[in-house]
Amino acid sequence: MITNYFRVAEHDFAISANEKLFTLLPNYEPFKLETKSDNLLFHLTVANQVSAIDVVTDGYEPVYVEKLIKTEIKDTNMPRLDIYRNEKEWLILEAVNKKSPYILCVKANADFSEGLVEYVVPDEIKQEAERHPIRFAIDNAAMLIYAFSTAKYATLEMHASVTVRGNYGYLFLGKSGTGKSTHSQQWMKAFDDAWLLNDDNPIVRLKEDGVYVYGSPWSGKTPCYKNDFRRVGAFVKLVQAPYNQMHTLRLPEAYAYILSSASGLKIVPDVMDVLFETMSTIIKKVQVYGLECLPNTDAAELCAQTVTPRQ
Repeated sequence: MITNYFRVAEHDFAISANEKLFTLLPNYEPFKLETKSDNLLFHLTVANQVSAIDVVTDGYEPVYVEKLIKTEIKDTNMPRLDIYRNEKEWLILEAVNKKSPYILCVKANADFSEGLVEYVVPDEIKQEAERHPIRFAIDNAAMLIYAFSTAKYATLEMHASVTVRGNYGYLFLGKSGTGKSTHSQQWMKAFDDAWLLNDDNPIVRLKEDGVYVYGSPWSGKTPCYKNDFRRVGAFVKLVQAPYNQMHTLRLPEAYAYILSSASGLKIVPDVMDVLFETMSTIIKKVQVYGLECLPNTDAAELCAQTVTPRQ
């Protein structure tokens, strides 16, 4: 087992795993540190493959902890996520979809500074498989722990596509299938100087001098892992429509949409308080728009003409 160190949005973390497993994780290479970091946010250890997750019964209920909190994602097209905790530790179980069995188990201590990943996947490891189950397990474990542990540092892991133009990154928000990636592509068709920073899980940080968006090792189906950042120019909520029309969102609607697009332990009051403070400050510094649009370059041009960076 070896340990590699990474820096994403100025937060350091480590992953310890069998050396062969890292061949499945080229998405982390742009964020890899050359030397050991002594300022780790968390350390994730990937255990050897197990034949079964021993903390669950056939009913998928943990048997080793009491006084649990449970969260369940019910969308059949999204991974199923169940989260439990007691006073000392957290248990996170995930499946590829609502009906499939668990393939990922993460055990973490109370502050998420240490995590252990166990996975249940086929024995064969294919290096060329972009969506290999092991990569799915490790990526999701790292994303979850990253989101949970960075919340207190005014950091949001967002579900968005980010296009950069000039000194600003523009985050396109929307439910899966809304057309976030398509709209980013339209920007790149319309403007020679536009480029993609991240297509699924960018990191937004509120800092003393402004709000910034960073690339990450997690970019959904699009292999876009850029270790770069820009000031946030705007958040844009996308809605499919038979026309192109854009407007500014009022603060309550803007907050609600930023909240729905950010990952985090929203079920925990103390964490929700921190997220609320971060998001409330961000939407005072960065404008949030609504864009009803077609999948064409006219929509990109309208958006580019309308967005007005504040910072």
